[in-house]
Amino acid sequence: MPDNSPLASLPDWNNIDVIHRKTLPPRSYFFLYPSEADALTLDVTRARAKCLSGTWKFHLSKSPFEGPRSFYQDDFAAEGRATTFTDIQVPGMWQLQGHGKGPHYTNYLYPWPVDPPHVSYQDNECGRYLREFSVSDAFAAEDHQLRLRFEGVDSAFSVWLNGRDVGYSQGARSPSEFDVTHLVRTGHGQRNVLAVEVYQRCDGSYLEDQDEWWLSGIFRDVYLHAFPRVHPVDFYVVPDLDDRYEDGTLRLKLEMSEPCSVEVKLLDRKHREVLKTTKKVDKTAHIELPVEKPDKWTAETPNLYTLVLNFPDGKGYSLVQRVGFRKMALVDGVFCVNGNPVKLRGVNRHEHHPDHGRAVPYDFMRRDLIIMKNCGINAIRTCHQINDPRLYDVADELGLWIMDEADLECHGFAAVGGDAASYTSDNPAWKDQYVDRARQMVARDKNHACVILWSLGNEAFYGRNHQAMYDCIKALDDTRLVHYEGDGAARTVDIFSWMYPEVRSIEDFAKERDWKKPLVVCEFLHAMGNSSGAAKEYVDAFYKHPRLMGGFVWEWANHGLRTKTKDGIEYMGYGGDFGDEPNDGNFVMDGLLWSEHTLTSNLAEYAKAIEPVQTVSLHHHELSVVNRYDFLGLDHLSGTWSIVIDDKEVSSDGNVTIPNGIRPHTHGTVTLDGFHEGMLREVDREAYIQVQFRLRESARWAAAGHLVATGEIRVSKPLSVAAIRSLEPPMPKPTIEQITDGLLTITSASGGSIWGIDIVTGMLASFRRPEQPGVELLTQPVRLGFYRALTDNDRGGHGRQWKERRLHQTTSQVRRIQWHVADDGVRVEVVERIAPPAVAWGVDNAWTYSFRGDSLSIRIQGKPGGLGLPDTFARIGLTVGLDGVEKVRWWGRGPGESYRDKKHAQLFGNWQADVDDLWLDYEFPQDAGNRTDVRWVEFTGAEKRRILRANFGALAGASFSATRYSTADVDECTHPYELHERRRDDVLVRLDWAHHGLGTGSCGPWTLPQYQLRADKEFDVEILLD
Repeated sequence: MPDNSPLASLPDWNNIDVIHRKTLPPRSYFFLYPSEADALTLDVTRARAKCLSGTWKFHLSKSPFEGPRSFYQDDFAAEGRATTFTDIQVPGMWQLQGHGKGPHYTNYLYPWPVDPPHVSYQDNECGRYLREFSVSDAFAAEDHQLRLRFEGVDSAFSVWLNGRDVGYSQGARSPSEFDVTHLVRTGHGQRNVLAVEVYQRCDGSYLEDQDEWWLSGIFRDVYLHAFPRVHPVDFYVVPDLDDRYEDGTLRLKLEMSEPCSVEVKLLDRKHREVLKTTKKVDKTAHIELPVEKPDKWTAETPNLYTLVLNFPDGKGYSLVQRVGFRKMALVDGVFCVNGNPVKLRGVNRHEHHPDHGRAVPYDFMRRDLIIMKNCGINAIRTCHQINDPRLYDVADELGLWIMDEADLECHGFAAVGGDAASYTSDNPAWKDQYVDRARQMVARDKNHACVILWSLGNEAFYGRNHQAMYDCIKALDDTRLVHYEGDGAARTVDIFSWMYPEVRSIEDFAKERDWKKPLVVCEFLHAMGNSSGAAKEYVDAFYKHPRLMGGFVWEWANHGLRTKTKDGIEYMGYGGDFGDEPNDGNFVMDGLLWSEHTLTSNLAEYAKAIEPVQTVSLHHHELSVVNRYDFLGLDHLSGTWSIVIDDKEVSSDGNVTIPNGIRPHTHGTVTLDGFHEGMLREVDREAYIQVQFRLRESARWAAAGHLVATGEIRVSKPLSVAAIRSLEPPMPKPTIEQITDGLLTITSASGGSIWGIDIVTGMLASFRRPEQPGVELLTQPVRLGFYRALTDNDRGGHGRQWKERRLHQTTSQVRRIQWHVADDGVRVEVVERIAPPAVAWGVDNAWTYSFRGDSLSIRIQGKPGGLGLPDTFARIGLTVGLDGVEKVRWWGRGPGESYRDKKHAQLFGNWQADVDDLWLDYEFPQDAGNRTDVRWVEFTGAEKRRILRANFGALAGASFSATRYSTADVDECTHPYELHERRRDDVLVRLDWAHHGLGTGSCGPWTLPQYQLRADKEFDVEILLD
């Protein structure tokens, strides 16, 4: 090979020994300002920094060895050779701006031939960026050091300025900083040309296999910093507390470019001076300053101070860092902050935006954190990389615990074979790459109060390089604990960590007295599609056992990317929608939020489970509650109560008196002002006392009156079907008409209902009302069914067996049908067997239709059995097609969707909705829109005309749904737009006596045993229609 061949030597991006070239040492994230007043604004536009983000010129090649390789030369653009370059936005990902092959999603498979540390020379897109800028003499004085800083570039890049080499760096989510002092041209009319060559893949890409879209580009801000000759190289501040958690010490380590004077100030939240001192310091200085009884920082009380460092030498300049006094410790195996046990009510948050990928705008990110606070979430795991540095500022301000995770995952080696850890994690050749990612994380984020845990990465197996990361972190910062789930025995790290355990498994751990370290569940409650079953059980276990730290739900939001069909219909795309192979389909759609980061019922259920106030019981006018805050009492809340009654308006309400002194993690009593038991004497149906707790005063994340928690206590039982029938006035018997067109017609005593039973199938096949002559209200017969459209969790759990045992293909075979006039009305009895083809199992059913007065009671006694009977059914219920439905009204849980194990966020009430608002368009179609614990439901048409009312009585767990889509349609479609093409004119109503829970089987435990609908049990159910 000739010496001038581009392959004569290893390029930086394919050389395991080259991580950075010519970069400055990593440092904390800070800006220098010309004055203290400017610094206190926290407005970086006032800093000694020039933001180079915006519109750049861009060219994409299939590999680094193709395209305009001399693009970095000083005269390239001036000579007109940049004509093939187009505009591109920085920050941004080039695949989402119309360049290259497009987005690619895999959960963990490497989408290239696996040969670490090598990546392809040919199949490795290369993005070349150009940016012209000018620098004034005032910005860059003679003695200033000019630093070029990239906050994030995926996956590796080389830099030139004015045709000269600046350096190289990799580690996609870590910052890189270069000294360009002697390369920048300053002054009026002087032009600087910044050239950046970004490589889609590098050897470091093997460590960035993180269950997200493979996207490339300069995706965070780029800055040119002007540091005076005498400047801080870095600083490390520890606002420490004494062992009684009362008085504090501000410990400051300061590294300077030269000895100088520094004025240290600490300001409170109103910028009042707490302390001030001036020190002469050498290049390295350690300063300790006592602070008497500082306000403490916690996620519930984010009391921040502002550290101001003024450097009066020369022209003077300042920097600020908001700090919080808090202290982490393990006390008898319990995780504590400031001496209090802390429960992490967390989420895993990938950086994602439906249009910009990982280039998440600040306002969008801040809104994420405000939603979290509004929903009671108190912790974030920055899966699986350090996040935008501004996120930590917002978390400091709003109050969120952060588990900061190193940019590291190599899960794909699990699919390769052999010892997965040996490829990189336990391979000494990769040690420097691992340690670099730990060092970068700690160096940048060490000064944030919100960061309480460091994490060594995710799903990278376990090896000697993790021990090296741990040692590096502890040498840099010994004030925080270190986490890593892959170290299953916690040999190296400070806490145990599991993902997707069963509830009973974590409870068994907590009961074992020998463990000296606590357990955090780093991933649980996999929120894919219609999910979050058993959220309450997990959270209750966390609070029951002190050594359970809590956990982080997987994950915060769906990762759908906005795209369009060839016909221009917009939808959220997932793996495979962009021609990406191999891919893992919709496994990227597994969040508590939709892809646009709007709220889902999954989030509502988790938010309910983690509410800081739990209601327990009512005794006279006193309500027993549990305070689940970690640091606060309940006196910062106000409360109200009301009585809600089946099919009646709210009858009474009042305020709740909340006393002082209900300490964190304890029981207490609040008083329902004005309530007395006499209010319930006349209540003859189901009723609840409901309470609401709201913020008394505004917080940084919500206005006064924000709803924090709700609760309800049942104070009157529901009516049974028999009791409902007993309330009907005496009426003549219905009459049997002659059989016409195969229908046995029964007319109610008042003539208000005309029913038709098919004498061949035994099904209720017709329902008409005289006021609508000739109008058939049933669009299909009433059928008994055991199947639902599969949810994502069903596909990973019991749903596979439902399909294998053909639960979705059952049909009815009538054995006998007979009818007669009884003393109290007309009775039709049907014996049938429901069974699928090709197998031997089935369900033998005895139907009894009882027509009395104006109503119809349907009783079904079922006996499942036979070889190959499924372990569970999806449901036991009726399906009926109705015409003309516009509105739905019901008493039960609402207003949102609910299921057997996902219902606590939906309270009892008299609810109503447009029928089309009941369905939820999951971004991958699946069963949706169910309402559970329903006592009755009423369907009405135009002019509020009743079509059908169904009464379940006192049966626990009864539910309904109403949709324009058949179960088969939902099962067959993979995107909402496909489903919309099959929209029906009629409404398919499901009236279910029992339902199988949702669970978390898409990635985690299946439905808990108590929420499974076992198929081997006989059933005897009844419903009243009128």
